[in-house]
Amino acid sequence: MSTTTSAKRKPNLFESHVFNVETIELDGVEESFLRGGRHLFNLLPKALAGIKQIGVVGWGSQGPAQAQNLRESLEGTGIRVVVGLREGSESFVDARAAGFSETDGTLGEMFDVIRGSDLTILLISDAAQAQLHRQIFDALKPGSTLGLSHGFLLGYLETAGEKFPANVSVIAVCPKGMGPSVRRLYEQGREINGAGINTSFAVEQDLDGHATDIALGWSVALGAPYTFRTTLKSEVVSDLFGERSILLGAVHGIVEALYRRYLDDGATPEDAFDRACESLTGPIRETISKQGLIAVDEQLTPDGRRDFRRAYDVTYAAFKGLMAEIYDEVVSGNEIRSVVAAAARFDRFPMTKVEGSPMWQTGSTVRRRRLHRAPPIDGFTAGTYCGAMMAQVDTLIENGHPYSEIANESIIEAVDSLLPYMHARGVAYMVDNCSTTARLGTRKWGPRFQAMLEQIAFPSVASQDDTPDEAPDGFLTHPVHEVLHQLSEMRPAVDISVS
Repeated sequence: MSTTTSAKRKPNLFESHVFNVETIELDGVEESFLRGGRHLFNLLPKALAGIKQIGVVGWGSQGPAQAQNLRESLEGTGIRVVVGLREGSESFVDARAAGFSETDGTLGEMFDVIRGSDLTILLISDAAQAQLHRQIFDALKPGSTLGLSHGFLLGYLETAGEKFPANVSVIAVCPKGMGPSVRRLYEQGREINGAGINTSFAVEQDLDGHATDIALGWSVALGAPYTFRTTLKSEVVSDLFGERSILLGAVHGIVEALYRRYLDDGATPEDAFDRACESLTGPIRETISKQGLIAVDEQLTPDGRRDFRRAYDVTYAAFKGLMAEIYDEVVSGNEIRSVVAAAARFDRFPMTKVEGSPMWQTGSTVRRRRLHRAPPIDGFTAGTYCGAMMAQVDTLIENGHPYSEIANESIIEAVDSLLPYMHARGVAYMVDNCSTTARLGTRKWGPRFQAMLEQIAFPSVASQDDTPDEAPDGFLTHPVHEVLHQLSEMRPAVDISVS
């Protein structure tokens, strides 16, 4: 069953001195948003007034995309984009190949770049932020702006009893997709209006009342079609929680448990993988992305619908408490402490890969033989996944997160960003190649989701005397469906690129 009991939510509004901000009502609560586009590039000098140099520090997933997008968007404005890397980093070669150079002053050692930047966008790994934050803070120019694309550093500072320097503004712009897609869709946006990756932004510290416009300018320059407001605290909590739940951890646990269930029912490995994984990352994902959650239930046969509803009920019930536990662990700072502690062990105990298990070897074979026709939606798989997704949605509602954030990070980012990569390359590939923070969280919590299904949810289905014909309690009338419908109008014009 689903619940919609929530903490009282306040209007999520913001204003800009530069851009035309619009509002939307989501489940009775007003939220502001900015509609992006290249026609706004001429406003960037005004939004970024006083900024002569933007330092993009780091060359991981987001660094190459953000540095190149900013450079292209700001061409001719006089605002210089400079990449900063650790001394001796192998990424100097890649940055030079992307057109940044020590010769023209657009590439340099990270602390030198920070000292010379009016806006420093910090895109190094979470563990490196925790390790180097004092040196970074010391290097920041007084009166400048520190930009983040993830709230991990705030969470770390809270666990350490520290704060951001009082003499800088602190903002965040967080793309809802991986760095390579941020770049590829920006490039497509030169020809296709609306191509890009949506973002959320936050203002943590504002020295002069200009921080919101700086954040919005940064988002527009990245090519974001739509920008929504959050807080840095809300972002780090929802992001870490989501990684450990429906974005990665829960998906990994779900497909592992379903694969074993279908094998136990007599399916061949290939058929079990089709039902457990290909159906989820293919037609189930596409249906939610284009038509919404209810459409999954509507497209099933009567037998498939009964399977959906049985699986939905037991999965929601089994996962709701586990997700509350994960949420509490994130809010308390325990997950951040766990990430920092694990990073210190990596030299002795490198993180292992999961792709070599029998299931993922089968998956590799299935993908190589993949035909143009996708497998049908499996009702039981769909019910399991949707039950998990709604458990996450309700957990965030109950903790007062804005609906734009809930829908974007629990549903839209899952079906429009991460699952397409999983379909193209495998769930295990994503688990092995995402950020260190996400990999650790997935390995820690994925097996818990798998165990909840195998030990509690699936036996509960087997013990049911009757197959429910009615829809799961509250599912069809949940307000998230209308929210998702409204926000679907704001999805990027081009699907995410996974090539």
